[in-house]
Amino acid sequence: MRIGPDFAISMAWVAWLLSWWAAAAWRKQAIKRPAWFQEAAHLGPTVIGVFMLFCTHAPLDDPSRQVMNARHPLFEPIQLWMTPPAIGWACLALAVVGYLFCWWARIHLGQLWSGDITLKSDHRVVDTGPYRLVRHPIYTGLILSALATALEKGTILALAGVALITFGFWLKAGFEERFLRAELGREAYDAYAARTPMLIPIKL
Repeated sequence: MRIGPDFAISMAWVAWLLSWWAAAAWRKQAIKRPAWFQEAAHLGPTVIGVFMLFCTHAPLDDPSRQVMNARHPLFEPIQLWMTPPAIGWACLALAVVGYLFCWWARIHLGQLWSGDITLKSDHRVVDTGPYRLVRHPIYTGLILSALATALEKGTILALAGVALITFGFWLKAGFEERFLRAELGREAYDAYAARTPMLIPIKL
């Protein structure tokens, strides 16, 4: 079977996710974390957005997806455009750039990384490497990869999913910053925030 960009992007996401989980042990033990319900607000839009992004199907003229569309008619997408294969592969390349940006940030953060909002021993404001460009480069990389995926799919549902994912990460980033300001000192974090954008590497 000939592999197309849609399938390749899905497999790239699987490869990124497995590698991300495999590296989860490489982190320091948390010494403090907020109550789970305090940081749960971002999960709703993020999870729904991921579902909308990945539970959309290619058009019916794609033979590899005809059976899936027939089984799930409620998730038939409203197609805004048909992505030519060359553009689809360019979207895959853009998604890979997003994954690499995530990994650059995670490796640079080292054992201070955590998937949850936590305080580690020797925690500090990291403002070097990708953290010079944005305050939350892992979220930025994931948003870029999600956008590339939605552009390849070309459906309203996928683009709306990216919007929800972005909103979820924005909520999480805001809560994380309030937590770090309280734990690391408002003056130090405010100085960092004043010179570094949150998610988009453009100072507005």
